[in-house]
Amino acid sequence: MSPGCLALCYHAISDTWDDPLATSAEVFERQLNMLVRRGYTAVDGEGALANRARTLCVTFDDAFRSVGSVLGTLERLGIPVTIFACTELAEGGGPFRVPELSRRLPADEDELLTMSWDTLGELAQRGVQIGSHTASHPHLPQLGDDELEAELTSSRELVEARIGQRCGLLAYPYGHHDARVRTAAHKAGYTGAFTVGPPTGASSPYAFPRVGVYRRDNNIRFMLKTSRSRHIMTAARTRARVIAGAGR
Repeated sequence: MSPGCLALCYHAISDTWDDPLATSAEVFERQLNMLVRRGYTAVDGEGALANRARTLCVTFDDAFRSVGSVLGTLERLGIPVTIFACTELAEGGGPFRVPELSRRLPADEDELLTMSWDTLGELAQRGVQIGSHTASHPHLPQLGDDELEAELTSSRELVEARIGQRCGLLAYPYGHHDARVRTAAHKAGYTGAFTVGPPTGASSPYAFPRVGVYRRDNNIRFMLKTSRSRHIMTAARTRARVIAGAGR
């Protein structure tokens, strides 16, 4: 997908959890202010799919409860937000536990708590867009066809049933996808699906790139990661590799 909309992927918000997934509230606000000053116009996840230049889309994966602490900042800046929730966790707002986090758990396990259906419903009423992050946060390319269909379809239908609004957007857990997963997302009824990583030159709305933002991203790193020229060069290099591979 050619560089157009700049979509950002955040996870948790915390001043005390020293983890790559946890951005401090102060840094988060500073990063958004930087982009607003650069002239970006904010859109939600559905608006991002139009891929218009100089637009900004802010998303959060995993629906950590701590994200609620920056909703006031987003509203004040006039920036809509899309939150991708795992439906199995939303049943009770339980802690987000995946094997990849097992060696770096926070001292305060409340940092891992996620949003319940009640909270997600209240946020939807405030204008927050709620998307699916599957049912259980698996590595989708590793699933069989039936498991894959169940993860995608059941989570979309459950978001719609519990939130009372259409769920047209999906975020792939870990950003992992392949052609089979993208086809399954389309068949499951999603309008588009988001990954994590730089633009690849592809044109599919089921592989919409997002820039992952992490705790180590200081001002300079953030500026470089969100640079339009950097994305253009990355997409060009990817296309060159594809062309070179096709010629072998």
